[in-house]
Amino acid sequence: MKTFSAKPADIEKKWILIDAEGVVLGRLASIVAMRLRGKHKPSFTPHMDCGDNVIIINAEKIQMTGKKREERFYWHTGHPGGIKSRTKQEILEGAYPERVVQKAVQRMLPGNRLSRQLMTNLRVYAGTEHPHEAQAPEVVDVKVLNSKNTRTAK
Repeated sequence: MKTFSAKPADIEKKWILIDAEGVVLGRLASIVAMRLRGKHKPSFTPHMDCGDNVIIINAEKIQMTGKKREERFYWHTGHPGGIKSRTKQEILEGAYPERVVQKAVQRMLPGNRLSRQLMTNLRVYAGTEHPHEAQAPEVVDVKVLNSKNTRTAK
């Protein structure tokens, strides 16, 4: 039996819509990373982009367990004394709350050129509106996959 290796002509990409309201961040990120990579398909090939296009709405209403909202993201500006930090709560309340979800998904993908290409298949929106109605996305309900995927707001 020969090992199947997908060619670009063999790959079928679907559009998937996920509502992130009330869903735990890490569980959502792992499901989205698997869908972006294409590991849910029997024709998965590690070196090809066989995953689906994923649209995430309501990113500002994501939930986190424990004290993860108070955890800090750090970065350096490149100037002396230029270390900066911001909590996840501050980012969610700021101008770009979708960045928390984008970074969580990005960090679940391998750090190579393919993952940078896969990240272009991810679209995250803070609210309920998105401009991808023409693609007729299939709705995937992450809440019913596992009871631990949801958390009530505190």
